[in-house]
Amino acid sequence: MSMSAENKAWDDQTPRDPLEYAVSVRDKDVLSMVREALATDNCRLALQPVCTAHDNYRIAFHECLIRVMDETGRIIPAGQFMDQIEETVLGRDIDTASLRLAFGLLKYHPGIRLSVNVSARSLGDAAWRRVLDQELASLTGHVDRLIFEISEDSAMQLPEVVIRFMEEMQPHGLAFALDNFGAGLTAFRHLKDFFFDLVKIDSHFTRNIHEDPDNQVLAEALITVAHQFEMFAVAEGVESQEEADFLIGIGVDCVQGYHFGVPKFSV
Repeated sequence: MSMSAENKAWDDQTPRDPLEYAVSVRDKDVLSMVREALATDNCRLALQPVCTAHDNYRIAFHECLIRVMDETGRIIPAGQFMDQIEETVLGRDIDTASLRLAFGLLKYHPGIRLSVNVSARSLGDAAWRRVLDQELASLTGHVDRLIFEISEDSAMQLPEVVIRFMEEMQPHGLAFALDNFGAGLTAFRHLKDFFFDLVKIDSHFTRNIHEDPDNQVLAEALITVAHQFEMFAVAEGVESQEEADFLIGIGVDCVQGYHFGVPKFSV
């Protein structure tokens, strides 16, 4: 290749806007750090409580939120990479690491119940299934304290895969949560085909609900749909007592958000 042709090829691949170029370089660096963190097991789970709407907000379970660290131990903000990797091989590697770490916590803390996020694509991933199958084969009884959270968008991309996996896991006592309920593309007619035990109402519908008539109508409708299909309704993103009081008043079963606890590393 001539020098001029080589320069042209470089120009075709390089953003012409300096800011765009800087962002692309940063993103490549971030993804490299994420890969390195996964390769060296430099990840931890932060736990955020999900509390019952009654009984003095007793903790029903904790959601596991993976935290990826760079070589200095600083957390790489999830917002810098999660959207880019969710449906990629790297995203499935994140799911695998989360599941492995969650089982470790269940063994170490026999009294807790955890939910762990997983994409529909990861349900058929060999490495992810190997972690799950090893736990199922061990017959230690940890799996019945695990909830798989699958986002609404992800479930609707591969509904047959999700339904088949749910049918396979039913005898093992695993529970399932439909995350970001109301924010994605779920047709309500599909809910009867799935086996979700609970839905997590997207924070978009709970934010300032005590002052927002539109959110009041929409959240109440989502709770009604959940209960019709015999699913518990969890309100995500609850950041004030006013929001919690209103949501409990319209029938929500559990609440989750910074008002009830920020994600923290377990001891």
